[in-house]
Amino acid sequence: MSRVEDAGTDTDAGTGADVGTGTGTGTGTRTGTGSVAARAVSPLWTFGLLRSELSTTFRRWRTLALLGVLAAVPVLIGIAIKIETSDGGSVGGGGGQGGPAFLTQITNNGLFLVFAALAATLPVFLPMAVGVVAGDSVAGEANAGTLRYLLVAPAGRTRLLLAKYAATLVFCLAATVAVAVSALIVGALLFPLGEVTTISGTRVSFGEGLLRALLIALVVAASLIGLAALGLFVSTLTNSGIAAMATTVGLVITVQILDTIPQLHGIHPYLFPHYWLSFADLLREPFYWDDVLRNLGLQGVYAAVFGSAAWARFTAKDISA
Repeated sequence: MSRVEDAGTDTDAGTGADVGTGTGTGTGTRTGTGSVAARAVSPLWTFGLLRSELSTTFRRWRTLALLGVLAAVPVLIGIAIKIETSDGGSVGGGGGQGGPAFLTQITNNGLFLVFAALAATLPVFLPMAVGVVAGDSVAGEANAGTLRYLLVAPAGRTRLLLAKYAATLVFCLAATVAVAVSALIVGALLFPLGEVTTISGTRVSFGEGLLRALLIALVVAASLIGLAALGLFVSTLTNSGIAAMATTVGLVITVQILDTIPQLHGIHPYLFPHYWLSFADLLREPFYWDDVLRNLGLQGVYAAVFGSAAWARFTAKDISA
């Protein structure tokens, strides 16, 4: 009930406006005054609603567990590589969408663990975590019975939906940062640091390498905005949080399988995960932006399409039950 109490101040402001109407006016006048008050406090209410959504999202044990698992992936990768190299083995040795290319560089420069960890988590772990949070955003509230109470306050369905989507996007960034920071710490502890050798064969300073790592982390986080909108849309279709989460994760797996079938190459450029690993082009000298921009543009299209679909569904959704 704390989420409803957060709206108490703004709700009271709307009620107080009703008292100010004259005794000779009717119900219609009181309703109009209340609407004006609700619009007047809308900026503060929007900020409070977003703060409440962020607090609720990041206080859940499920969210903390997801962040913990994501942060543990670079630790496992770093330890495995350290053990393998200490035993005289070689790292990498194969193709595979850019991941092994980074793995072979980790022993020479621990900063490459950041790139390898992002390449390892982006196809599976990060999308699943985002799918869980996005899928539960609306359906979880409906299942718990709190969605009705949230809409009693003068927020409106559109603002509530935008707040939930914004909270999901913040989680996308937090999840990516958790992977990158964990990888940077583990890489610094287990391996040497120094100049970074780009994919093009040139060398850049460690400081520039850090800036590129930051840029890559931001691109990876932005690569998840289309999936976040898709999960939000799925969440508006059901009142079961578990069903919404399972459906969103299932869609991620299905689309990635479709992206690996050669016979379907015609639709591959339109699938949201197709350009996910294009962030490797930011390790070239100079940057190769073509696929990165295609990825960001595609994510924007998915966010617009499924965000609009989520809004259309949510504004017409019956929440009285």
